[in-house]
Formats: sequence, C-alpha cells, structure tokens
Amino acid sequence: MPEVPNRTLDEIRIDIDAVDRELVRLLNYRVGLAQEVGLIKGRDGKPFFTPERERAIYEKLTDINGGPMTGRQLASVFREIISAARAAEKPLSVAYWGPAGTFTHLASIQTFGNSSEFVPQENIPDVFQAVEHGTADYGVVPIENALAGIVPETLDQFPQTNVKICAEMYIPIHHHLVSTATSLGEIERVYAFGQPYTQCKRWLKGNIPNAEIIETAPTARAAQKALEDPKGAAICNALAAETVGIPILVEHIEDNPANRTRFIVLGYNEPARTGRDKTSVMFNIRNRPGELVKALSVLESHGVNLTMIESRPAQRATFEYMFYVDCDGHRNDETLKSSLEQLREFTLETTVLGSYPRRDPLDV
Repeated sequence: MPEVPNRTLDEIRIDIDAVDRELVRLLNYRVGLAQEVGLIKGRDGKPFFTPERERAIYEKLTDINGGPMTGRQLASVFREIISAARAAEKPLSVAYWGPAGTFTHLASIQTFGNSSEFVPQENIPDVFQAVEHGTADYGVVPIENALAGIVPETLDQFPQTNVKICAEMYIPIHHHLVSTATSLGEIERVYAFGQPYTQCKRWLKGNIPNAEIIETAPTARAAQKALEDPKGAAICNALAAETVGIPILVEHIEDNPANRTRFIVLGYNEPARTGRDKTSVMFNIRNRPGELVKALSVLESHGVNLTMIESRPAQRATFEYMFYVDCDGHRNDETLKSSLEQLREFTLETTVLGSYPRRDPLDV
C-alpha cells in the first residue's frame, strides 16, 4: 500500500493543475500536428481512418507505459485523443445499425471515439448503402457472435456492393434487464431481439418464466418499448439503458459471460500490412461434386489458416451458394497472394473483401 504523502491536499492539487495546463498545451500541439497530417492526406488522397497506424500507436503506448495506469485505461484515454485529432484532420461520419444505444453503436464509439459523427440507420443494408453512396465515410455492422454464429444479413450484402472491410472490433456482450417496474413479479412482457433473447433464455426461464417474449429489434428499440410499458421489460446493454433513460432492474442476465460479438468497419481504404492481419474472401464455385474441396485444398496446400467459413444462398441463381472465408494474413503476403491466385482457377469468381489488422477477441 502506498505511503501517505507528507504534502497537503492543496499542495498536491497545485501540481495537478500545473500538469493539466501542460496536458492542454500538449494536446493542442498534437491536434495541430494532426491537422498538418490531414492536409497531406487530403492532397494525396489518403484515408483519414488508418487502423494499422492506430494499432502501432497503441502498441507503442503499451511499451512505454510504466503505470500506475493499466494498458486498457491508457488505450481508452488515447482513443479519444486520436478521435479528436482525427476530427481535426477531417470530421468523419460513421453509419451504424441504430438507433442510438445498440451494441453496434457501442462498437462504433469503441472504434472511432466520440469526436466522430454517428449516423443511425434503420437496418444493416442501409449501413452498406450509406457508405456506398457516400452519405457516410464508414459503416459499422455485426458479422458474427461467439454463441449465435454468423449474422446472415451482413454477409448477404457483399455480393450487392463494392465496399470493403477495413477493420474489425470485438465487443463483450453484457445484457441487462431494464424496466420501470420495481420487481420481477410485476413484469408480464419482455421486449427482446432474437439473439439477445437466445443469449438470456436460461435466465429468463428461471426468473420470469411466464413473461411473454415480444420480438423487437434492435436492443435500443426494445428498451424504448419497455419504457412505454409499465409491466414491460427489455433486454439491452448499459448504453441503451442510459440513452433511453430506463432503469436497470437486473444486471448481467446473459447466460454466458464470455460471449463476444465481432463487428466490422465498412469503407474503401485498404490498410497496410501489420504482420498480424486477417483477410476476408468471397467466392462461388460450379455446382459439381468436389468443387468446394478443391477450392479449400488450394488454401490448405499453401498453409493458409482459415478462421471462418460460411455459405449463403447466391441471390443470382437458385440453389447455388456463395462462400465466405476469413484467413490469417494480408492479401499482399506472398503466401496468401499466391494461394488466392490459384484459388481463382477453381472458382467462378473470387473477391477479396478486405485485409485489415487482426484483433484478439479477448482484447476489448
């Protein structure tokens, strides 16, 4: 336990005020440097959101951090510093599956910081459209959940658009039961989206088994419904509860506290290699026996590690499928580059959806 200082509170606060003044001076100096960078990026047509550069900053911060701040605390502070500096380069607009308070909104804030403009969209296709039509610089959508699996609405948009994946983010999924009711015995209805309901089913069965489940998407809208219903409750996150202004009746009702959802950032820039990258690929094949095995054998023969494979019905033909794979590596790595070139020989069409810095699911 640290020793109690010999100085008075007033003496310590004088030092804190002096540090704050120096911090303000340095922060403004940093933002000024960011504005210089922005002028060069604007002239050269370079992207203003560079996840590979931000990863390098966070890694350097970890290396030089001597405490007592934890690495996560330091990263949280610098997320907002970087966000403010980026806004000084060019204010960014970010489309997300809204309304405000959804997990996608939370993922957007965690990625871009609060100095960006967040634009809620009615559904996932609208997020893709906002980016493709240029009404938003970037978009954020969920792509898979550790328990419920892939988000099909996201995969189904890629054949219809030319936007790319330029970053990923994992968010821990913590569900709370919110309500204006004062006890569980008063609740007759629970407003919940499909995945949150599934992820809390055991708790609901054990605590309010007779409550009617009313499907409502997304979580923030469910919270609003509960606010308007004296005998209703909703499953949502803390941000949604705060945004809507509804009390949390029971915290952490999720059946699995280790649950995570992976979100992706949609845009047009192509991040440079970092040495720890992921590449997403979409392809379709001839409807003949063994074609999928041949295609996957190409990746296996080059030692490419697949981290996800999913199939979705091809919307241009009946009973044909699009395949989506995530693999370790960057499209410009020699091994992955040669394997993708060979993969094209066994597919009707192969599209690289993006190469971007790989995130650890537990690094949130």
